Amino acid sequence: EAPRYVGLEETSAAPAASRAGARYLVSWHVACYSRAVFGPGGGAGVGRRTILVIHGPNLNLLGTREPDLYGRTTLAEIDAGLVALGRDLGVEVDTFQSNHEGVIVDRIQQAGTSPDRPAAIVINPAAYTHTSVAIRDALAGVGIPTIEIHLSNVHRREPFRRRSYVS
Repeated sequence: EAPRYVGLEETSAAPAASRAGARYLVSWHVACYSRAVFGPGGGAGVGRRTILVIHGPNLNLLGTREPDLYGRTTLAEIDAGLVALGRDLGVEVDTFQSNHEGVIVDRIQQAGTSPDRPAAIVINPAAYTHTSVAIRDALAGVGIPTIEIHLSNVHRREPFRRRSYVS
């Protein structure tokens, strides 16, 4: 089965992304995807289930970079919340961040060939959303169900941000 790519930030069921709600929005996507992939009980009772969360460039600066747009929540705080949510859902959450396109491609390919292959990928490709055919091709190549997320509504920002090569 081919991977499905869904930009959830524009669905009517997704909560509005706000400066204070960035951590909630990411957690909401992981929780919804966990339920979609593993059923209503999350991963409980179905063996080892992992969601790989990939953060793209500059997300390591969350908390200090443009706080009026992205808030003051740090990436470490988001990751800790995702791991805790995964624990509550019976799902292991593995997080990864890189500022380098090739390193992100390598991590996606590694996930696709690993004996501990994740059941799903949640990715915020950040600026690479609008430029990276390589990340898109890597995701398509590994065949792991993928959700693209963002901390801000890209459709309400500059026109160049409205096109995603990833989804």
